[in-house]
Order: sequence, then C-alpha cells, then structure tokens
Amino acid sequence: MNYRIIFFLILFSGNVLKAQQSGARPQLVVGIVVDQMSYDLLYRFWPNYSENGFKRLVRYGYSCENNHYDYVPTYTGPGHASIYTGTVPAVHGIVANNWFDKVHGNGWYCSTDTNVTGVGAIGSSGQMSPANMLSTTITDQLKLSLGDDAKVIGIAMKDRGAILPAGHAADAAYWFDGYANAWISSTYYMDALPVWLQAFNASQPANKLMSDDWHTLLPISAYTHGTADDVPWEWVGAQETAPVFPHITRTDTIMEHIKGTPFGNTLTALMARQVIEHEAMGKDGVTDFLCVSFSSTDYVGHDYGPHSVETEDTYLRLDKDLAELLEYLDLKVGEQNYLVFLTSDHGVAPVPGYMESLHIPSGLLNGTLLSAEMEAVLDAQIGVGDWIRFYTNQQLYLNEAAMRQHDTDPEAIAGILQYWADSTDGVARVISTRNIQESTLPAVHREMLINGIYPKRCGEILVVYDPNWISYGPTGSTHGSHYAYDTQVPLLWYGWKIRNGKTWRRTSISDIAPTIAAMLRIPQPNGCIGSVIEEMKNE
Repeated sequence: MNYRIIFFLILFSGNVLKAQQSGARPQLVVGIVVDQMSYDLLYRFWPNYSENGFKRLVRYGYSCENNHYDYVPTYTGPGHASIYTGTVPAVHGIVANNWFDKVHGNGWYCSTDTNVTGVGAIGSSGQMSPANMLSTTITDQLKLSLGDDAKVIGIAMKDRGAILPAGHAADAAYWFDGYANAWISSTYYMDALPVWLQAFNASQPANKLMSDDWHTLLPISAYTHGTADDVPWEWVGAQETAPVFPHITRTDTIMEHIKGTPFGNTLTALMARQVIEHEAMGKDGVTDFLCVSFSSTDYVGHDYGPHSVETEDTYLRLDKDLAELLEYLDLKVGEQNYLVFLTSDHGVAPVPGYMESLHIPSGLLNGTLLSAEMEAVLDAQIGVGDWIRFYTNQQLYLNEAAMRQHDTDPEAIAGILQYWADSTDGVARVISTRNIQESTLPAVHREMLINGIYPKRCGEILVVYDPNWISYGPTGSTHGSHYAYDTQVPLLWYGWKIRNGKTWRRTSISDIAPTIAAMLRIPQPNGCIGSVIEEMKNE
C-alpha cells in the first residue's frame, strides 16, 4: 500500500478522534437535579464526602456559588420546568405541583394527561406527559436543531422529575412505580417498554436494594454536622418506635417505600447506566441529552428535615452514586466528551422544631384552618358568600359569583384580609395578584411573586408567610417560599469545555438553559428569560 495514503489515513483518523474528543459539541449532556438540595448541603457534609463525587465536580469543574430561584412557589414541578426552559412559571405555566382548575372546579397535577395511558403501570400512575408545560425546553431545542439523531431521555423516581426536563419532543421518559415495582412510561412516548427495560424490571433491583435495612454508611459517631439521631421533630416509621437507625426496609413488600430511602437514588443511578448502555447514548457523533433527577433526597428531607442524620447519610450515599456514575461516563463516553451540570429544583426550610430549640423565630401553620379563618373574616366583614373556592400554594381562588353578588373585588378582599393578617402569627401579608408591584415587599421579592403567576392557573390572592413559618406537620420539613433557604441551590458544571473555578456573582436557575444553548450553538428555549453564564466556559 502507498505509504502516503497510509499517512493521510492515520492523520484523518486522528483528526476524527480529536474532533470527537473536543469537538464543536459534546457527545452527551447529562443534567442532574438533586431534589431538595439547598446550597449549604454541598459544604455542610463536605468532610464526609468521597473524593470522586461532589468534590470532583467542585474541584475540577465550575461552581456558581450564589445561584438562586427567581420565582415562587419553589416546588419540584416548577423547579424542573424552570431549569430546562430557562424561564419562570409565569411563562412555562407549571405554577406548582398541583393547582386548582378554575374551569372544571377540581385540582390538577402538573404532569397529568388523561389522553394517554400508562405503559407498564398500575392504575393512573402512567397517565402522564409534558402537555401542561407551555414553553419549549433546552432538550426540545436540541431536537429541533439536530433532529431525531439527538436522543433525549429523562429518568427519575418522580414522574414530573423525568417528564418535564425531557420536554415535549423526548424519545422517552421513565419513572418508578413502586406499586408495579417497575420503571414505567406512557403512550405519549411509546406503546411498550423496550426489551432491555422489561428485563431490568424483571430482575427486581428495588427488592435487592431494600433487602437489607437502612444502616448508616459510616459509624454513627461520624455524623456531626446536624442534630442528634433521636429528636422529636423527625418522622417515625410504621414499624418503628423512634426515628433512629437502623430503619427497617427488609420487610417492605411495597417497593414504593424505596423512594423514602437513599436506595431510591441508587436505583436511579443504576437506571441511568442502563439507559446509557442500551440506548447507546453519546455514541453516534450527535449530541444526546440524559436528564437524571434524584428524588429520594426530597422524600427523606420531608420526613426528617435537612439537619438530620438521615439526610446526611442520604447525601453521603448519593455522593457514592455520583462517583460511580461519573466513572461510568468516563468509561463509556470519555471524560472530555460529556458535559454535566448539577443543580436542585428547590431548597428546604429548617424544621421549625429545631429552629425553636435555637430560639430562632419559626412556626407551623395549618392551611385548612387558615382558609376557614379567612372565610369567617369575609363573612363577617362583607356578608356570607362562600368566598374561597380553594386554598393551595398560599393562594386563594375566589368565588366570582360571590364577588359579583356583593359588588367587591380581589383588591378589596385582600385589604380586609390584611387586617386579619396583622394579628395572625406567621402571616406577613395578603396581596392581590394584580397589585403585587404596589406591595411593601422588597423589590426582589415582588419580582419573585410576579414571576410565579400564570393567571389562568393561579389564585387571585397571595398569602405570604413570615420567614421559617411553614404550613406542615410537626415532623420533617417542606419548601415553597421566596426565602433564601428555599431559593439558593448549588449549580455545578463539569466536563466538556468547562474551566475550573467559581463565581460568587448572583446567577439564576433561568441561566442554565441559555448557557447550554450557547455551548451547543442552538437556539434558546422559546420562553427563555435567563442569561448566559459566560465566565465558566474554557475557550
């Protein structure tokens, strides 16, 4: 053979390899959302993290240290939608996990789609799609720009954590139905589960993970970054007498319970590897996008709170899962061929019981009782009218017929209820959604309230709570407010063309999608309001 031809063949193959390794686009983008991960959890548990999980992302990637949500309510559905659309509920329409349907007079779930059926599901758990989301996602834009060869798949324990990130044009979204003990989907995406997933489900990985009780990963003495293991503000399981380790899992016959343990995250990481392997993601020269949401951190946080030993152990185990996933990506895709970002869909409030033990103002509210009190105030001040149709997400959905009958409006009602709020512990303000801009809140908080309002799906009046007052039970904690513990979350970038460093400039969740769009050289999602984070790119 002509040696000149051999030389050019070698040169060409080397250039192809170089283009694949550091080309115009990465082979694979992996979006990681850690449900309910407030910013402080990245560093509070740092001494016990391994070297190859969170620490690898921080030390060799880029960290946006002052990253916030720019709307309320800070819930899972809106969070996942906002990360991937680059916009806020006022635009993408996912105003909460659940809202009140004013037309039909009933509650509505953010992923519900009665026009589809479940695939591999039991009951209505598979009647899900992204149909309620009004704007495109960065994953949709990838499809629009690169065509069907760009594969997009979303996975999570929670359906909304898989469906909303993957977008409208996704190849698949999979979520875990514990009652079916299977990863499932819907006819929005497919008519039958792929053969590889049927085999994975048949192997019953959840049962294997739950076969041993939940013990701490490290000796209990190593958990010094929160409260003691046994405190009165933690949830006690049905088979337990105290909220302490070990937690019984081996006798569970319903695998839905795996979601409330760190094993749910491990199952998600195993599923991610299955998807990468069997869908050949990152292999064909066209950028693919895998959306992974780790949901179990949220379940554990709701049960035990962010300062519990259970939460720390869940993050230490997640750190191990992340390390193994990154190692798998190195092996299957190549370290410089994939781009990872990691963030959260919201933070979490400290448990009021714990705050009170430190003499920090906090408290518990009951939404049902608050609604009844407000109804009684309006009956006394205006006249009996069945004023409140529904109270959810700290929003009052008012009875229009009653307002017409008594010749009043939301602004007048908000004014009456503000007098009630002035003497009600934990309630700061009552504001008509049409008058947010005129309220006495700081400008940054006013903007966050405005950004959360899509009028067709929201109430007419907002009830704003004081800091660290939550509508929840006496154990565990929740989220949803405009306060920093709910809005500040990590944002880490790692891999393809990401330089090492940090910024303390305030960035927004809405900045993620346009930054990815710029890096991939594709259009931003159609409702995008965020800005490109320019300083992190290594070019």
